[in-house]
Amino acid sequence: MEEVSAEAAAMASGMAPGAGAGGAEGATMKVVAAVDASEESLHALSWALDNVVRPHPGASVVVVHVQHHADHFAYPVAGHGLQYVPPTAVDSVRKTHEENSRRVVSAALDVCRQKQASATAAVVEGDAKEAICRAVEDMHADLLVLGSRGLGMIKRALLGSVS
Repeated sequence: MEEVSAEAAAMASGMAPGAGAGGAEGATMKVVAAVDASEESLHALSWALDNVVRPHPGASVVVVHVQHHADHFAYPVAGHGLQYVPPTAVDSVRKTHEENSRRVVSAALDVCRQKQASATAAVVEGDAKEAICRAVEDMHADLLVLGSRGLGMIKRALLGSVS
C-alpha cells in the first residue's frame, strides 16, 4: 500500500508546486525518490513518474539510496571489553554495501528509463531517516517519494519503518 500526501495528489492533478501557497508558477519541480531493495520503493517511484513527473515536463528526478556506515572498528562484548574488527573485514562490508547500492540504483534508473524519464542518482551514507531528510534539504526538493511496505500497526511497531 502506498502513502500519498495531499501535496503529491495536488501536484498529480496538475497544480503547480507551491500553488496556493505563494509559490512561483512555472518553477521547475525537483522530485527526490528514496529507494531501497524493496519492490514497494520501485512501485512508489513508478507511481511518481506516471502521476507527478509526466504532467510536469520540466520536473527533475533524483533517485536517492541510503547506504549504512561500514566503519565500526570495535564492538562491546559482554565480560570481555571491546572486540576489534580487522580492517579487511570492514573493507569487505563496505564493498558489499557499495555493490548493493549499485544494484538498487541501477534498478531504480531502469524504472526511469522504462518510463522515458531522465533521472540522476545519489548514494548517501548514514541512518536512513536522517540521511533522506538531509538529502531533501540539501537538494531543495519540492517532493519526497517513499514506498511503504503496507505493514499493519503491530508489524510496523515491531519492525519499524522509514516512511
